[in-house]
Amino acid sequence: MTQRHIQHLYWRAGFGATPNQFRTLTHKSRRDVVDALFFDSKTMLRLAVDTSDILPLVSKELLKNKSKRMEFAKRSREKLKKYNVLWVNRLVTSEATLREKMTLFWANHFVCQDQNIFHVQQYNNTLRTYALGNFGEFVKAISKEAAMLKYLNNKQNRKQKPNENFARELMELFTLGEGHYTEDDIKESAKAFTGYDNNFKGEFILRRFYHDDDFKTFFGHTGRYDGDDIIDIILKQKQCARFICGKIYKYFVSDTIHEKRVEELTNIFFKDYNIERLMHHVFMSDWFYEEANIGTKIKSPIEFLVGMRKTVPVTFEKTNDVLKIQKLLGQTLLNPPNVAGWSGGKNWIDSNTIMLRLKLPSIILSNAKISIREKGEFEDTFETYYNSKKKNRFVTVKVDWDTFNTQFKSLSANELKSQIIVPKLSDGTETYLKTLSQSSKQDFCVQLMSIPEYQMC
Repeated sequence: MTQRHIQHLYWRAGFGATPNQFRTLTHKSRRDVVDALFFDSKTMLRLAVDTSDILPLVSKELLKNKSKRMEFAKRSREKLKKYNVLWVNRLVTSEATLREKMTLFWANHFVCQDQNIFHVQQYNNTLRTYALGNFGEFVKAISKEAAMLKYLNNKQNRKQKPNENFARELMELFTLGEGHYTEDDIKESAKAFTGYDNNFKGEFILRRFYHDDDFKTFFGHTGRYDGDDIIDIILKQKQCARFICGKIYKYFVSDTIHEKRVEELTNIFFKDYNIERLMHHVFMSDWFYEEANIGTKIKSPIEFLVGMRKTVPVTFEKTNDVLKIQKLLGQTLLNPPNVAGWSGGKNWIDSNTIMLRLKLPSIILSNAKISIREKGEFEDTFETYYNSKKKNRFVTVKVDWDTFNTQFKSLSANELKSQIIVPKLSDGTETYLKTLSQSSKQDFCVQLMSIPEYQMC
């Protein structure tokens, strides 16, 4: 397998490859490289922060005591910040690269937000557990998650007064896509999810008194359905497989949908809804490695930040610094903009975020300052975080240049460039890079990460 193809695979299935991975994998067959990627992600390792200090607050008494609820909410918010940073660090360091990339993908598919750290951790690890599993089992598990029950108001879905919010999003955003169901389908399926609830520990409960056990007619089928039955009927619609495969193709292959290839994936996925088998087919396909698909996707803010840290190890000394960068770049983990999640693609870049992206490597790795010529929205936002009179640094970090120098020691400047930059460089960028001093690999690395082409993968 060529270095370029390994680079492409590891950016789409992860967050870039290290020099050691290039050396180990180059000249191996595609099947061996892809199989190793899946082997490394076989095991699911839970992600959790230490909650021992707030665990005593979690009891039935919490529901009755307002002061304890307020105290729990305050501590939970702080734990969520730590969980965000822990998740980012996991993306940087985990050997289960594909499982973590898939978890990130599913987090923007089964979009959910909550303020209870216990329920957020549980939800996040459910995503991680099923990330490469069976899609049908995945959807059923999501429908019973405490965080989702709250987020889409299914806790208020009762026989006497059905709430259709979850039923609608289940079909529109999670399984079928808009226009592939009727309003009657929404109403009937909502009845099947009545009585879905959770206890204060986040465990699923079906409250029989609130559950509608009467007959429902859904997609032409009639029965005394519960939520799992509705999901089983949805899975029998080939449109479900097609909808998911379209999102997989757009996220992992190209923003431009290729209908024939999506249908190829659909035929595979529809057989058993095995996510691992679907992704294996994607990464083994010749078309995945076509030049038209390499270096053509804009990195999400998280991909951008994590990829940079995989190349040059960085430790943030303050939790808020990691959150600050995410907010300014436009993607804060655990805090999606709405139930549809982040749009991605060209929406990641605007006149404000591109300025920060181009400067961020220098800010983090060289403690540089941003130079802004035209005052605008970005400057106003940035100045709330960075004011030379109040702070000497935008972020406080420890940069591990020793590890970088060890990893890239044997590489020439040109080889360094080919490993860090995915797309082909424009003539202008090539000319610009030739004017730069290449005597320091550290400086050259920062400069490579500051060019427009580094925004692509």
